[in-house]
Amino acid sequence: MKRSNPLPWRVLEEEHLQHCKVFDVHRATMESPRTGESHPFYRIESPAWVNVVALTAQDELVMIRQFRHGSRVVTLEVPGGLVDPGETPAIAAGRELFEETGYRAGRLESLGSINPNPALFANRCHMQVALDCEVGGEIQNSATEETTVELLPLADLSEVLRSGGIDHALVVAALYSFELWRCRDR
Repeated sequence: MKRSNPLPWRVLEEEHLQHCKVFDVHRATMESPRTGESHPFYRIESPAWVNVVALTAQDELVMIRQFRHGSRVVTLEVPGGLVDPGETPAIAAGRELFEETGYRAGRLESLGSINPNPALFANRCHMQVALDCEVGGEIQNSATEETTVELLPLADLSEVLRSGGIDHALVVAALYSFELWRCRDR
């Protein structure tokens, strides 16, 4: 039996519930196009994010370790953060790379963008590759973050991923996009 594609749901009512510094929570009453019944759904609106896969001339990934409040553990990640108003993803990538690591990129290229979780989030996560990275200054952490730099040889990345040493889903997605980018001309 062939089925048609799902249809969009209709917004009946929308309410802003909470502003939480880096995101806002909304509740929408939505009408099902199939049944006509209404149901409440919650949506998180946030500025765009950027993740930076940074590589030195020695084929080392510039990674950071930082405490994450959601999981309450220290994680190994690529640098990243919010895209500030008026910034392009590339400008934000360079800024976040420098703030969190003290490294500057020789050049930046886009790896594309993804939706962090379309069931809840309305924003995009942009992914950039930063090439020929070199130390350019001191880490510039804000009062709410503390990062340390760890250089990961590119040859060790697969094993670190397999062992669960990197388990942030958006970081894994950025690293996979980086692998696809590396293989594009092979």
